[in-house]
Amino acid sequence: MTSVVLVGTLDTKGVEYGWLREGLLRTGVEVIMVDAGIMGEPRVPADVPREEVARAAGTELSHLRADADRGAAVTTMAEGAEATLLRLHAEGRLHAVLAIGGSGGTSIATRAMRALPLGVPKLMVSSMASGDVAPYVGSSDITMMYSVVDIAGINSISAPVLANAVEAAAGMAKAFERASLELRRPARLGAGSRPLIAASMAGVTTTGVDAARERMTELGYEVLVFHVSGTGGRTLETLAGQGIFAGVLDLTLSELADDLCGGILTAGPDRLSAAGRAGIPQVVSLGALDMVKFGPPGSLPERVRYRRVRVHNPSITVIRTTEAECTELGRRIAAKLRPATGPTAVCLPLRGLSTLGAPGGPYYDPTADRALFTALREGLRGSTARLYDYDTHINDPAFGRAAADRLHAMIGAARAAA
Repeated sequence: MTSVVLVGTLDTKGVEYGWLREGLLRTGVEVIMVDAGIMGEPRVPADVPREEVARAAGTELSHLRADADRGAAVTTMAEGAEATLLRLHAEGRLHAVLAIGGSGGTSIATRAMRALPLGVPKLMVSSMASGDVAPYVGSSDITMMYSVVDIAGINSISAPVLANAVEAAAGMAKAFERASLELRRPARLGAGSRPLIAASMAGVTTTGVDAARERMTELGYEVLVFHVSGTGGRTLETLAGQGIFAGVLDLTLSELADDLCGGILTAGPDRLSAAGRAGIPQVVSLGALDMVKFGPPGSLPERVRYRRVRVHNPSITVIRTTEAECTELGRRIAAKLRPATGPTAVCLPLRGLSTLGAPGGPYYDPTADRALFTALREGLRGSTARLYDYDTHINDPAFGRAAADRLHAMIGAARAAA
């Protein structure tokens, strides 16, 4: 039987969750209600009561109530909800999860959703969904739906929004149950006939990365491309840490420049770490390290407005990295690659790092690029990482193909030595 799990606070949102359950039952699916509420009495009955959710987090509901610390209680119930959803998924009783809420309910439900494997349908209807949803979505495949009005009763606005959510969750659950588990469960990624490769790409490195992707496909791999949008880099790191990739083709590292210079698309301090820790063969290049990304022009910090500024699109403005910043980036990249436990190669495109940094382009700066290369060479001296110079631009198709061939050779050598 197809099952949709509803997870939320049945004291504050019980009426709305009851409405969702009735709607889901009319679509012909089974509903499992998980109560993550704390203080008030539940307005509707739960299949997994709040006491059980608290115990799944290693505590008792009475203790949370007695402590009267809302923040700590929300965190604990989110942990319990996560453990509960993972159990239901392992038992084959979860084909989709649907939740509604404001900031607290969204925090609880999305933590539980993020723990589920990629491909499991996850729908969050939230009053927070029109803002920055990165803290809720993370590197998962959660679908966020804006509730328009607050989740406070069923009315002429909330009813059609929630009705759409009901139909969407039921439809995804039915499709998920029908689909082949061999194709849908991320635990099986890389277990098919074609080994998986992760590749990083930005709009300004597309031509080179596309050439590498096409070459890897010719060689018998399936290539997953991650947009270096902050979330994309975090997702690449998460999946690499799970060991599902045969190799990583990390040709675009602009998220590291954002992390250094305060840009908006940073992937955090752990970017460019997971493959090395996991011992996965990796070919790294320096794509788009000639720029830092900020929001619309009016949002540029005062400290960078005097720099070489270019409007990339209405939402993104970029500045050119300086010689000093490139030197520090070279040091940081070397520090991240030195501890790698697997084969590591760094391919240096000596004629430019992006479409903007190509000869004749607005960000062409051989002096800054050389500072990056020099710092990286010095930082990797004595390490097992190998450096290779290419007298090409990063978007030269020959560069992309050469990087792909090098990764293929490294994967073959690693397998032969295993």
